[in-house]
Amino acid sequence: MHQYEPQTVALKVDVDTYCGTRDGIPNLLRLFEAFGVRATFYFSLGPDNSGKAVRRLLHKGFLAKMLRTKAPAMYGLKTMLYGTVLPAPVIGRELHEVIRSVQDAGHEIGIHCWDHVEWHDHLHRLSREQVEAELARARASFEEIFGRPAATCAAPGWTVSAASFEVQDALGLAYCSDTRGEFPFYPVLNGRRYKTLQVPSTWPTMDELIGENGVRADTVNDIYLRRLRSGLNVHTIHAELEGNALLATFEDLLSRLTGRGVRLMTLGEAAAAYGAGAPDCAVAMGLTAGRAMPVALQGPAL
Repeated sequence: MHQYEPQTVALKVDVDTYCGTRDGIPNLLRLFEAFGVRATFYFSLGPDNSGKAVRRLLHKGFLAKMLRTKAPAMYGLKTMLYGTVLPAPVIGRELHEVIRSVQDAGHEIGIHCWDHVEWHDHLHRLSREQVEAELARARASFEEIFGRPAATCAAPGWTVSAASFEVQDALGLAYCSDTRGEFPFYPVLNGRRYKTLQVPSTWPTMDELIGENGVRADTVNDIYLRRLRSGLNVHTIHAELEGNALLATFEDLLSRLTGRGVRLMTLGEAAAAYGAGAPDCAVAMGLTAGRAMPVALQGPAL
């Protein structure tokens, strides 16, 4: 990136849970309207099995992250019990009007997943046919709500596999946002190049930062402003966090960014503006600071 390039931030909103959909989306829509900005929302459309995420306690660091981020208070007790003690509500069926309101408000829309926990925790052992079935269920729900197919997907937990890339390519999507990295690229996994453009998240999420190295909700935005660079920055937020407990913190970030003249955009706009001539880059699952489970990381250009 050249220093004279304008600073832009593409806003990606992951909606993981029933409560995040019901409560977080309306809060974020009001906030975005107040600032006159548009974002890209990715919806979980199937059962909210958040309670089954307790299995992640077997992963080193997951319990520490839960305690550091005060996850039970952030997400709510009911969310922590869905799919175990409490039945899993089917998000797309029960909250379709809330989901449709995002398009009505002028934002970009895409698929996050059918079952967030199933994809995030078990993708590595799902066959191509099983991945195809997961996305097919999500696509059917999306089309029922919006009356048209989705043009973009974003993997839960930045979790990918050869099968997920293959299925996305077969769908003819405009672009995806499944990875963490620095700039748009075409993914190469296990020596195979895939044709769907990746627009990676370039910033860490708030829950990865807060509680680490003394970072607090009232200081986390200082880190984002220090990371702000010329050209494209991609920031992933969560409806469950920035749309609820961290709403005031996110509002402060938007205020500081717009006050600096930073252009805020959707991921689709970012793909159009920065995707031309995107290089091929290796992708590998690996660990990143503040996150207990591996994510898909962009490697060097090939």
